Amino acid sequence: MGEFYVLELTEDFMRELRETLLDMKGRVELELFLGPNCETCSDTYKLVKAIADASPPINGGRMIKLSVYDSTNPDHARAFRERGVDRIPSLLLLNGQIRYLGIPAGEEIRALVETIIRISEKESGLEETTKREISRIKGKRVVIETIVTPSCPYCPYAVLLANMFAFESFKNGGSIYSHVVEAYENPDIADMYGVMSVPAIAVNGNLVFVGVPYEEDFIEYIKAAAEGRLGREGGRGFDEATPI
Repeated sequence: MGEFYVLELTEDFMRELRETLLDMKGRVELELFLGPNCETCSDTYKLVKAIADASPPINGGRMIKLSVYDSTNPDHARAFRERGVDRIPSLLLLNGQIRYLGIPAGEEIRALVETIIRISEKESGLEETTKREISRIKGKRVVIETIVTPSCPYCPYAVLLANMFAFESFKNGGSIYSHVVEAYENPDIADMYGVMSVPAIAVNGNLVFVGVPYEEDFIEYIKAAAEGRLGREGGRGFDEATPI
């Protein structure tokens, strides 16, 4: 534990977190899935609970509602099954339309907090043309996998973009999903795509970007995936990538 990240919930960190979360406008639900033989589950719980506890008060509770499920608890088996959770730790937002596989530590905290705020504000921050394109994508499931590491300074930008695509889809009853994959905890996924630098982005099993994509390029790949036109091809490279 702590080999590839350092979790420091200092007073300064918590103060900054509370100040940042003051921008929240409405309640956001987080679902955290944990279990045994998991090196990062304890720290993931500490981090996510700290974020929830730092959110503004509302109606006797907090704007971030945190539900925690443990695979060793028989009463929680249904939640694991219904959400399709087979890796721990997993953190879910929007009923699983956004999910983190592995601890969202280090640089990834920024993207997680910003994702929470934008969901609470009901505003993705995407271009209006992108929103319209996403609203037209119905039916076929599109899964975006953004492979990251906690120390990657560019990864939060790619993650936030993918998360907001999923959020816009969620608002319109669509089926675009964002999976944030921590590479060190999920080496089988990183190896499957031959990832050497992060962020690396796969769409429906096809590696399409290495680095942070432009929004207008990203939507074209999402549309191609939704229409069944996305074939296997080498990833498009960008400058904003970090070797792992």
